[in-house]
Order: sequence, then C-alpha cells, then structure tokens
Amino acid sequence: MKFNPIILLQKIGLTYFVIFLLSAILLAWAMPDIGKSYPNFSLGDIASWGLCLIFFFYGLRLDFENIKKGLSNYKLHILVQIGTFVIFPIIGFIVYKFFVNETNHNLLLGVFFLCALPSTVSSSVVLVAIAKGNIPAAIFNASISGIIGVFATPALMTLVVATSGASMELGSVLLKLILQVLVPVILGACLNFKFGKWAIKNKKFFTLYDQIIILLIVYTSFCDSFANRMFEGISQSSIIILCIAMIALFFSVYGIIYTSSKFLKFENADTTTALFCGSKKSLAHGAVMSKIIFANSNILGIIILPTMIYHALQLVIVSILAKKAQR
Repeated sequence: MKFNPIILLQKIGLTYFVIFLLSAILLAWAMPDIGKSYPNFSLGDIASWGLCLIFFFYGLRLDFENIKKGLSNYKLHILVQIGTFVIFPIIGFIVYKFFVNETNHNLLLGVFFLCALPSTVSSSVVLVAIAKGNIPAAIFNASISGIIGVFATPALMTLVVATSGASMELGSVLLKLILQVLVPVILGACLNFKFGKWAIKNKKFFTLYDQIIILLIVYTSFCDSFANRMFEGISQSSIIILCIAMIALFFSVYGIIYTSSKFLKFENADTTTALFCGSKKSLAHGAVMSKIIFANSNILGIIILPTMIYHALQLVIVSILAKKAQR
C-alpha cells in the first residue's frame, strides 16, 4: 500500500487548517511589515470587519428546531457551561497567580484569556455527531456559550488585568463585543427564516470563509508582535512547556467533566456532548475578543498564542477520541 502523508495527518486529526495556522505564524515571522498595524490602514482592519460577518453568517445558519430540542436537558447544559466558564478560569487563575513573573507575564495572561473564552461552535457539533452524542444539546450549548462569553469573558479578564497593574474599561469592552459579536448574530438569526436553508446548503463556503478570516487575524496579530520584537524574551523551551501545559489543561478539564458526568449518571450520548463541548475553546471568539480587550496592543500575538495552540491540540485530540467513540 502506497504511503500517503496527507491521509496519515488526517487520521491523527491534523487538518489543513492547523497546518495553515502554523504557516501563518511562519509568514508573519518572515514578513511582519506586510501585516502589521498602520495609522490609516492595515490588514487587521479588514480582518475585524470580516469577523463581524463570521458571526452574522453563524446567526444565519442557526438551527432553531435543534436548539428547542436541546433546551430540556438542563443538567447537561449547566455542566457544560460550568466547565467552560468556571472550571477553566479557576485552573487558569491558579496557574497565573502561582507562576507569573516579569518574563512570562504576557504568556500567562494569554493562558488565562484562553480559559475565559466560550466554547467553539461548529467543530464541537461536528465531532459530537461523529461520536454519536446528543446533537441538539451540542447545538444549544455551543450557541449559548458564545452569547454568555460576550459578557463572561471580559468580566473574567478583569480578575487578572487588575492584578497586572493594567486597566480595562469593562463597559467599553462589553459595548464593543455586543456590537461586533452579539448584534451580527441577532441580525443573522432574524434573517434565518429567509436565507437559513441557503446558508446551511452552502455551509462549506462559510466554513472556508471563517477559516480565511481567522488565519488573517492570526497573521496580523503575530506580525505586530514580531515587528515589535515581543517574542524575544520567550525561549523555545517556554513554547514546549506551553504546549505540554495546554495538553494538561485539556485533560484536566476533560477528566473533571467525565467524572461529573458519571456522578450525574448521564447516558453515553450526553456524556460525549458534555466532554466535547465543555473541554473546547473558540479561536474565532478569541480572535475578535483579543482585538477588543487588548486594543492597540502589540502583544496580541503572544496573547492569542495559547489559544491557537490549544485550538490545534483540541482538534487533534478530540478528533481521535470522536473516531474511537464511533467504533
């Protein structure tokens, strides 16, 4: 049988998108001037508007029937949201408080930012479906998580931003997130009755669009950080430790949710949904929220680095787990 490296990468969950994410960082390192911020115009501005459309298209594709079906399973919903907005932040806050210093401050700020983010949407639902989980509950939790995150993420960030000596105007951040995330979702949802079927039919196009915008955000964020030499104090060993820490973070939350699911005597389908939705974090929300919470900052590349690493690892790990559960 002829060896095909692409098939091998896909079997272990390493998708084209993960490879392109890594390529975006390399491109930013090689050519930072193209994507860095300028006073009058930058690629980052285009990406910011593109992110608004991501959430508009998401609202357009909302499946209200499946959301209604998932409403009744309140124990599952509570566990998923506790995992996302309580367990993750507690772990992140403990790590930040005990390990932060002048050298790793920005990196650990990025780790806590990751822990404060909502769960991912499309990949959670797809992987729950592959693993034969509770799809309506997955759709409901993925949808509600993003809405809660608009308010919860900036509120949680005040815990560490305040201790770092920096300042963050919570009201201003909330207003921007509502305008750039919540309003586009609501507008899209209002047009769902007219264009919903068309949007679902062209889901592949919208997925491609989402990925292109996220890649652009990652590229421009890293361009600013590389151009301002923000990575000079971060060693290769620190990046390796960060990758190991992200794997440990994933399995810590995964283990807590699994134990809680067994204690609550969930059926296998509900346990799968709780595990896959409660242990994942959204790179799309991370991209837009980082630009708002850390506006006009040249550390965006460092802030979003843990989220990007975690996103890539969660795709690999959960893809493997989903395929095993499918058998």
